[in-house]
Amino acid sequence: MTTQFDRFVALGDSFTEGIGDDDPARPNGVRGWADRVAAALATGHPDLEYANLAVRGRLVRGVVEEQLPRALSLQPDLVTISAGGNDILRPQVDLDDLVARYADMVAALRETGARVLVFTAFDGTWNPIYRMLRGRMAIYNELIREFADDLGAEIVDFWRMDEFGDPRLWSWDRLHLSAAGHERMAAEVLAVLGRPHDLRPSPLPPVAPLSDSERRREDLIWARDFLAPWIGRRIRGTSSGDGVDPKYPAYVRAADLDHLATAIPR
Repeated sequence: MTTQFDRFVALGDSFTEGIGDDDPARPNGVRGWADRVAAALATGHPDLEYANLAVRGRLVRGVVEEQLPRALSLQPDLVTISAGGNDILRPQVDLDDLVARYADMVAALRETGARVLVFTAFDGTWNPIYRMLRGRMAIYNELIREFADDLGAEIVDFWRMDEFGDPRLWSWDRLHLSAAGHERMAAEVLAVLGRPHDLRPSPLPPVAPLSDSERRREDLIWARDFLAPWIGRRIRGTSSGDGVDPKYPAYVRAADLDHLATAIPR
C-alpha cells in the first residue's frame, strides 16, 4: 500500500519523542525515528505537515488523555503510536485494562480514516530489566496484535527485529535506542508504510572487548547514573517527562525540520 500523506502525527512516550538520538539544536534536544520518517516522507512532497506530541515517561493513560484529543483536532491521515512501555515497567499493571485503553484510542483514530501504525514491545533479553518482564511483554504484544487485526491498524513488529539485539543500537541507559537505533527504526517504519527512501544505516563502531572488571565497572556506572534515579522516580511517583512539552505540538512542514533545528538557539 503506497499512499501520499499530507498530515502525519506521532503519539507516545520517549521512544517516539526520540530519547537517545541526541541533537541539541532540536526541540527537547533530540531527533528520533519519527522526525527521520517525517523528513523522508517529505521527499517529493514538501508540503507534508508533521506534529510530534510524544513526551518521555508518559503512561498509556496520559497519551489517551493528553495527546489523543490534540491528535484528533489535527485531522491527520497518518498516525504512529507507541505506548505502554512505561506501564509495563511499573511493579504492577493490568494488561487487559491497559490494552483496552490503547485499543479505544486506535479505534477513535481509525474512525477518522487515518492510517494508524502501532508498535510491539522489544524482546530485549540481553537487558536485565527487559528480561525480567519478558512474559509480561509477550502477552502485551499478543493483545496489541489482536486489536490491530480487529481495527485495521498496522504493526511495526519490534519484537521480531533481531538486529536490535546489538547493544550498539541502544543508548548508554540501555533502555532507549541510540542514534543508530533510531536511524534503523525509521527505515523499518518506512518499510511498513511501503515507502521508498534513501536512508542508509550508518556503520556501527567496532565492539571493544571488555574484561570482567571493565564490564562490572560499566554496570556500576549504569546502576548509579540511570537505574538508581529511575527507581527513585518510581518510588516518588514522578516522571522524567514532568514539565516537558511535546517537540512539535502544532504542525510544521516536515521538509523544514533540518532548517528549524539550525534556527533554534543552542
